[in-house]
Amino acid sequence: MNIDERRNKIEIAVQAQGKVDIDSLVQKLKVSPMTIRRDLMFLEKNERLIRTHGGAVAAKGLTNEIPYLNKENRHADAKKSIALEAASLVPENSTIILDSGTTTLELARQLNNRNDITVITNDIYIAAELTTSSVNVIVSGGELQPHVGAMFGSHTQELLRSVHVDLFFLGAHAVDPVYGITAPTLEKAYIKRLMNQVAEKTWLIADASKFNQKVFASACSLQDLQGIVTDSSLNAKAEAEYHEIIIRANV
Repeated sequence: MNIDERRNKIEIAVQAQGKVDIDSLVQKLKVSPMTIRRDLMFLEKNERLIRTHGGAVAAKGLTNEIPYLNKENRHADAKKSIALEAASLVPENSTIILDSGTTTLELARQLNNRNDITVITNDIYIAAELTTSSVNVIVSGGELQPHVGAMFGSHTQELLRSVHVDLFFLGAHAVDPVYGITAPTLEKAYIKRLMNQVAEKTWLIADASKFNQKVFASACSLQDLQGIVTDSSLNAKAEAEYHEIIIRANV
């Protein structure tokens, strides 16, 4: 287990239990008390938790997500135009990951007539959309998030660690020029990070309402992106700012 995985497990434990103690983390993670103390100092510095005598407590609760049925029709025209453009980025005979979400679902609909690609996803709605297509589909498995349709947990993580793909289409709950792409839970952020790590290139696909926003957990930075596909309602100043960050990162 590397340092990022260990710190992610500590974050998840704090959020799930509300508090943790050093002794239990030592037993669970099989490292020294000093290592755990350094991890807690790092996580507190990054505002992920608050250290206490002998342990730590959660810094804040998780942000609630909007159920799938409540967000499916939000910004529908924008999502369709984004998906149409994103579909043109998928080369022949490629393997891609589609993140969970309604914008990536629109992309799946644009790709369902392809017979030369493989799609890996952790979203049951995307998998269902591609059921009758000629696309080769791999579903991550894992624990199902009720009312949202995303899968997460150790089974999802294990599948992602075993693959390498050409493209990852990243969905976002919030995008910020400083904080990058953020997600409402630590687990969702970690799944997105794993997806990004196993992809040659990552494209963010998100409508303009997601920009200049931030939520609880960091998924990845703008510097990790190959580019962004969004809609025309993003204002020119914000578009120029995000464009400049990504261009500098790819020079």
